[in-house]
Amino acid sequence: MSTGAGDAELEQILDGIGPRLRRLRRDRGLTLEALAAATGISVSTLSRVESGRRRPTLDLLIPLARAHHVALDQLVAAPASGDPRVHLRPVHKGRGSVLVPLTQYPGRVQVFKQVLAHREPELVTHEGYEWLYVLAGRLRLVLGARDFTLRPGEVAEFDTTEPHWFGPADASAVEILHLFGPRGDQPTVRTGPPTTDPAPPDAVNPPATTG
Repeated sequence: MSTGAGDAELEQILDGIGPRLRRLRRDRGLTLEALAAATGISVSTLSRVESGRRRPTLDLLIPLARAHHVALDQLVAAPASGDPRVHLRPVHKGRGSVLVPLTQYPGRVQVFKQVLAHREPELVTHEGYEWLYVLAGRLRLVLGARDFTLRPGEVAEFDTTEPHWFGPADASAVEILHLFGPRGDQPTVRTGPPTTDPAPPDAVNPPATTG
C-alpha cells in the first residue's frame, strides 16, 4: 500500500523532532548526562531520540519540553503555512505584569514585550546577556550596587552574571522590549535589594545605554 500525503507529512514532522532536540540541547550548553538527570530519561534513550533511531512519544517529549522551558508545540513544529505572522500568546504574571513572547524558536536569542507592574527589588544572577528597550513609562535597573533610571527610547545591555533587577521606577507600570541570549532563563537569587536611596538618573552614566 502506498503512503498517502498525510502519512508522508507526519513522517517529515517526526523526523524533524530529533535534530531539533539535539540543536536545542547544544544551544543551551547541556550534555546528554545533564539532560538525563533533569528529565529522568536515560542517556541511551535521549541519544536514540536525537538521532532518529527512536520515535519520540508524549511521555518523552513532555519532560523534555519542561526541562528546556519551552512549549510542547515548539518541539513538534507543524509544517510551514506560508503565514509569517507570530500568533502572540500573552502570559499574565502576578500583580498585573504581562509577558508576550515575540519569538518562538527555542535556544536562540529570545524576544519579549513586557508590561511590568510595581514589585519589590530582588537581585538575581544567571547565565546570558540581556537587552532592555523602554517603550513607555520609566524603568529602574539595578546592577550590583549601581542604580539607573531609563526613559522611553533608552536601551540598556548587560551581562546577567552580574546581580541585577529591573522594574518600574515609580508606582506606574513600565512597558519594555526584553531580549536575552541562550540560557537566560535560570535566575537564582544572589542578594537582597540595595539599602541606599537610588542615585538621580543624571548622576551617573549607565554602562552600555543609549538614548
